[in-house]
Amino acid sequence: MEFEVNGAPRAVDVDDDPAAVEVVRDRLGLTGTKLVCAGGVCGACTIQVDGEPRVACLTPAVLLAGRRVTTVEGLADHPVARAFAGEDALQCGYCTPGFVVEAAAFHERWRATHGRTRPGREQIADALAGHLCRCGAYEGIFRAVAGACAGTYDTPPTEGNAPTVPRAEAPEKTAGSARYTTDLRPDGLLEGVIIRSPHAHAHVRSLEAGDLPLVPLLPPDGVVRYVGQPVAAVAAPDRASARAAAARVTVDYEVLPAALDARQARAGEGPLVYEDKAARKRAPGSGESPQLVPARWRGNLRGPSAMSKRPATAVRRITEARSRNPERVVEGVFTTAAQTHTPLEPHACLAEWVDGVLHLEVSTQSIKRTAELAAERFGLPVEKVVARAVHVGGGFGCKMGLTSDVVAAAELARLHGAPVRVVLDRDEELTDGGYRPGTRMRLAMVADASGDLSALAMDADTDGGVSVGGSVAALARFMYGKAPRRLRDFDTLTHRPPGAPFRGPGGPTMCWALEQAVDEMAHRLGQDPIALRRRWDGNPKRHALYDWAAALPVWSGPRGGTGRFRRGVGVAAANWLYFLDPVTEVELTVENGTVVARCAVQDMGTGSRTVLLRAVAEGLGVPEGRVRAEVGRSDAVHGPTSGGSRTTPSIVPAAIDAAARLRDALGGGDIAARLDAAHGVRVTGRRPRDRRGFVTPFTLGGIAIGRGFTGSVQVAEVEVDTRLGRIRPLRVWSGIAAGRIHADRLARSQCEGAVVQGIGYALYEERRTDPATGRVLTDNLEDYRIPGIGDTPEITVHFHQEGFDHVPGGGVGLGEISTLPTAACLANAVHDATGWRPYDMPIRPDRLLEGLAT
Repeated sequence: MEFEVNGAPRAVDVDDDPAAVEVVRDRLGLTGTKLVCAGGVCGACTIQVDGEPRVACLTPAVLLAGRRVTTVEGLADHPVARAFAGEDALQCGYCTPGFVVEAAAFHERWRATHGRTRPGREQIADALAGHLCRCGAYEGIFRAVAGACAGTYDTPPTEGNAPTVPRAEAPEKTAGSARYTTDLRPDGLLEGVIIRSPHAHAHVRSLEAGDLPLVPLLPPDGVVRYVGQPVAAVAAPDRASARAAAARVTVDYEVLPAALDARQARAGEGPLVYEDKAARKRAPGSGESPQLVPARWRGNLRGPSAMSKRPATAVRRITEARSRNPERVVEGVFTTAAQTHTPLEPHACLAEWVDGVLHLEVSTQSIKRTAELAAERFGLPVEKVVARAVHVGGGFGCKMGLTSDVVAAAELARLHGAPVRVVLDRDEELTDGGYRPGTRMRLAMVADASGDLSALAMDADTDGGVSVGGSVAALARFMYGKAPRRLRDFDTLTHRPPGAPFRGPGGPTMCWALEQAVDEMAHRLGQDPIALRRRWDGNPKRHALYDWAAALPVWSGPRGGTGRFRRGVGVAAANWLYFLDPVTEVELTVENGTVVARCAVQDMGTGSRTVLLRAVAEGLGVPEGRVRAEVGRSDAVHGPTSGGSRTTPSIVPAAIDAAARLRDALGGGDIAARLDAAHGVRVTGRRPRDRRGFVTPFTLGGIAIGRGFTGSVQVAEVEVDTRLGRIRPLRVWSGIAAGRIHADRLARSQCEGAVVQGIGYALYEERRTDPATGRVLTDNLEDYRIPGIGDTPEITVHFHQEGFDHVPGGGVGLGEISTLPTAACLANAVHDATGWRPYDMPIRPDRLLEGLAT
């Protein structure tokens, strides 16, 4: 078949009837076109065929014959590509090429009809409706497309006059040249496939593969405990052959009774998920802490683990108030559905053994930790494992540690003596890639006669399948003063896939209950919801945010109504612990007049590469163009895991220290003038202690707890369609107190994306499993709904940059605090609009209509 690709004639063999995405990516090497959903839902594989956008995963390659095909690589100099880089319309960048290709076609249509005018949000959203960004970078995308259409980016930058883009790697990502793990294809590559259990609970008696090389992936007891659990892995020259090989493997299962009823498990009943203490020790954790708070087991119920303060007093006050002052008691049972991470780049690893050294190209949030765990797993010195993650297509908490794709790829590579890549399909990612566990929370809150918080009780049951370590109620210890409170967390064990940490683990869930209860108490007491929070909350950083929120015109503006469409405004607040990795280092080397900053940290779209570069440039007093940041290699000096919002407060102080050391090494003065003669000079900076030290005198899994809490106050305006039950977020204002902001545009993008993910949690996302078999039913992006650009309200971010002067650099992480209050904020806005309180999340149309009818 002959056709034109990006202006050049090409010819490929399509006798095996491949999809266009396979031809473009695998045979032509144009890997900017990404395969994500394989169902035409996400838009990441979009190409242009004779100028018209087409999803390449559903387009047969034969239909390209004689046609003119344009991929993102052919649009690198298009105004839209420049606009995406200039407006920071991206985070991890995995979806970006598809957006650029579609937006470029829209740009041509718009300019032909409207000239250099700016399209509105509605027109842009309609044009890009077939595209998904799990990072939630939609606000930047709106700006980029509007700016490109208006002509802002028509003129290419001239040599020596190129504008500085907000994100260092943005030009690579917008041009499709950034290489992710899924894009790498070394000579001799084999594709690995994981064989997974079709049973929720079974003992594997045997694996029969004939002469087919096979790697077992079973736990030591040979028991599988959920549908989709890895059993074994095979490899072949291509995925089709690997799948065929996997189909030839015979697994002899002894099917066992499964615990699939969460209510039964909460009662400690049903078939045991873990039969003994040894099995329980192998249970995966759904939280970020590697150590679990001790708790007793009763059948399939683990807990309680408690973070209470004067619990007996809290219970007594609640009991007395129920009979004496019921009007000052707020009680309820709040539930949340499981929320799946589903980063657009799935879990992926390419492994190769070379001269006794294990090389891993892996999509991970913990490059250093992955290498350390791999060394432990395979009995190697840590210097014999080199892990790389130059670009990571999102993670949100699920890509930490030694995941099954890494183990399978490394074992298969050793078995075959060849490089092996294991990439999860989307159904595997949605089944076994991690999720925020569902919960059931019982809450009771009492106010005293003066309107102050008198007592709080929360019992949280976390349903994380076979995982343990849910921490929801415990987080209510840190908000709203020192009133007595009983806070108990339980794990409900079922034969379902394990949960994993998800962006502020436990935080958005806890806020869903607590912040609605506070809102309800304000109504009971006849007080303004912001004023009540300010009164109860002694944190001065959040006081500044409450004042900002109360001054918003929307807060005092009109709302409600009695017609079909009703508007409401809600508020919610949150705090989050300040985490850091206190042994982080940054190495600076002068190479041919450029300062190269190296650290074993990764960038999954959060901007750590850019933050590192700018901290060094600022510390040295040199232009950013004289500094290059190299991240994503485990053999660099120690860097933090990208989790717990600890990356920025770990690398920035180390970079500042490294810059100071380099200045000293070069004799001070005009550093830029000295660099050309300083080739080879090398220094290593270390993260100094905070001025008042840390809360914890030691690290736990690379985490220390610093002093002070970050804060967030969010206000949302929604429109509720009382006939169809639809909720449309109109605007969200997000106030963040996390100290100094080191990269303003990137920080705003993080906070905007956090709101988008919170909207998904509140309104759409619901992981569902078959109650009879335990199989995940929402195993594609059609059935598992994440927010699109049309679901995105106007988002305004406000930073309060005070309160962390004791931290070197003055700022801490904000990736988690920025998403904690969003769902509760929306729920309070729905209540404001309708008078109905949503206790179950997501707030589906059927639930809203049923609530309004009662």
